[in-house]
Amino acid sequence: MTTIGLSGLDALPRRIDRLDELALDLWWSWNPHARNVFRRLDYTLWRATAHNPVRMLRLLPPAELEAVARDPAFLDLYDRALRGLDPTRTSTKSWWSERVPAMPGRSIAYFSAEFAIHQSLPIYAGGLGVLAGDICKEASDLGLPLLGVGFMYPQGYFHQQVSADGWQQESYERLNWADAPVTPAVTPGGRPCVVTVPLGSRTVKVAVWRVRLGRTKLYLLDTGLEENAPWDRELTARLYGGDTETRVQQEIILGIGGVRALRAMGANPVVWHLNEGHAAFVVLQRMREMIEQGRSFEATLAEVRRTTVFTTHTPVPAGHDTFPFQLVDSHLAGCWGTLGSHREAFLSLGHYDNGSGPRFNMTALALRTAGRVNAVSRLHAGVTRDMWAPIWPEAAPDQRPVHAVTNGIHVGTWVAHRLGLVFDRYLGGDWRDQRDDALWDRVLDIPDAELWGVRQELRRYLLDFIRERARQRWADERVGAGRVLAAGTLLDPNALTIGFARRFTEYKRPELIFTDPARLGRILNAPKRPVQLVFAGKAHPADDGGKHHLQHVYQRALDAAFAGRVAFVDDYDLHVAHFLVQGCDVWLNNPRKPLEASGTSGMKAALNGVPHLSIGDGWWAEGYSGDNGWLIDGGEHPDRAATDAADADALYTLLERDVVPAFYDRDRDDLPRRWLPIVRQAIRTVAPRFTTRRMVKEYVEQMYAPAIRASGYKYTEETGDRPVSP
Repeated sequence: MTTIGLSGLDALPRRIDRLDELALDLWWSWNPHARNVFRRLDYTLWRATAHNPVRMLRLLPPAELEAVARDPAFLDLYDRALRGLDPTRTSTKSWWSERVPAMPGRSIAYFSAEFAIHQSLPIYAGGLGVLAGDICKEASDLGLPLLGVGFMYPQGYFHQQVSADGWQQESYERLNWADAPVTPAVTPGGRPCVVTVPLGSRTVKVAVWRVRLGRTKLYLLDTGLEENAPWDRELTARLYGGDTETRVQQEIILGIGGVRALRAMGANPVVWHLNEGHAAFVVLQRMREMIEQGRSFEATLAEVRRTTVFTTHTPVPAGHDTFPFQLVDSHLAGCWGTLGSHREAFLSLGHYDNGSGPRFNMTALALRTAGRVNAVSRLHAGVTRDMWAPIWPEAAPDQRPVHAVTNGIHVGTWVAHRLGLVFDRYLGGDWRDQRDDALWDRVLDIPDAELWGVRQELRRYLLDFIRERARQRWADERVGAGRVLAAGTLLDPNALTIGFARRFTEYKRPELIFTDPARLGRILNAPKRPVQLVFAGKAHPADDGGKHHLQHVYQRALDAAFAGRVAFVDDYDLHVAHFLVQGCDVWLNNPRKPLEASGTSGMKAALNGVPHLSIGDGWWAEGYSGDNGWLIDGGEHPDRAATDAADADALYTLLERDVVPAFYDRDRDDLPRRWLPIVRQAIRTVAPRFTTRRMVKEYVEQMYAPAIRASGYKYTEETGDRPVSP
């Protein structure tokens, strides 16, 4: 057994004694050779554990491990995986090293309240975490010295159950640490990393856990230590749990505790990237450190601005954390140190009045202390400049310093295995490492029959998954017939399948397609041309409005008028998401414009040949080309009701005139010749542009490079042609 292996596990056979190391490094989750190691190890167990190699190794009998250690085919996969892992961690040749040839001991710190890396580590709620996870993976691929900082939520986000009448119910399950790909972080001095964070008049101890993703390291903070009071142990127990007071304490721990954890681990970041305002207290700890070194408040603030990057993700006011000044001041009482004489000046950095009176606003704090700020799409950048105009009262709208770095997806994580094999044949074996337009033009060379065959297989995989999931619900929980029906057991494996999977909240308009039930019924139940809808997603526990939307959709799934062609898949997570974005035929998105900052699920679907059917908001305002999907455009109207009615009519019309006919019009070979060009264009236009490869490079070039140069390091611009956002 290696020293970084799984504790409590019997010694592995010598020939495969790094198998536990491979299981603990989530690099395997996006590397095909490494994934195949665990698929071949025991495919039944692979599926039963929802693709969790750590749990697999704890469950496998020693005799089975001894057997695979003598299997030449398995050993070939194992050796190939390690030959990929080792240089990923240590190679000095990478895209990053070509840009920054010498920056020894320096790193990029990336703070986020959630990270979605893999379903075996459920410390995420939705899109913010998925993006953070994809960035960490791409950073490893490109060779960036990225250190992620977040929370180790022992109870994660909630599990969703739906009652017989469709009401969401939340339950929390404590993570079995032994089955998670985490290990205690160890300081350079060889001790477990534990830091202290002042909260009001008390001090809370914070343990640090480490997750490996190839070259990237992720440090997760945990207050669940016996030395802490019971209520302090709960501070990091749940993602987005608790009241306002709990939330401000969590954010103090993330910001101040996160900086202290990096210092304890010997890290010396040259760039500090805050992913949303949750982490804005990072700047307080950094300013305190510099003032203790004798710098002035003004010089300290200037230095923090020079080295801080801030990404804002939401144009919805409720998505920005605000707190009463008295609450913030009371919990920061022990944090000031020598910064205390500048307490009022610091608190003023968070001062913001959105019309409800002055409060301490975490986004305002980040905007005022970051030298580089970005939104997550071009449209969102304009919305952000308008929304936060009071931060820059003297600046003209186009001079407000908000850049646009449109979100992207990590291709290796989201492409279907079966489709990846097709890409291997027609795009070349190195397509995962390239993102140029010319490469993706080769998608046009994939024969119609082969492309259609893969798309048919992926839809069947999805529906098999849905039916088996419903079967398990019935067998394990004895749910009633209605819930089994609503879960999708009557879905047709040959019917046009439209997916809608995202957080349930009002601005995303999950019920828009049900605006005219009679018209929708005619579309879904058309003879020989049926259409079916698959919904998934969670409402925030405190969002009763979102829960009502979810309930109404669920009740539509029980409505006999739709003949079982509407389904709701409960407990949406990364595992479910992979099946949906790969197996549906169309991806539906109809937010209330301009409230969708970017969105990325449609990118994942399009990569897999699932065209996007969406309002022209977020990324789709940049991504729609006229032949790679469909644009829902009901025009502008004076009120919400009129807008909703017009958008619903436009959606129905697109389905009736364009989408359904293109899917079902077949030639003598039963191939949809009008449909497949749309599928190809969806892949061809999205794969080179809306990826984390392009996005992370833009972060480096537009957001990180100024801080790198100002720190005295040489930064070389990338040369040669590559796709960028339009």
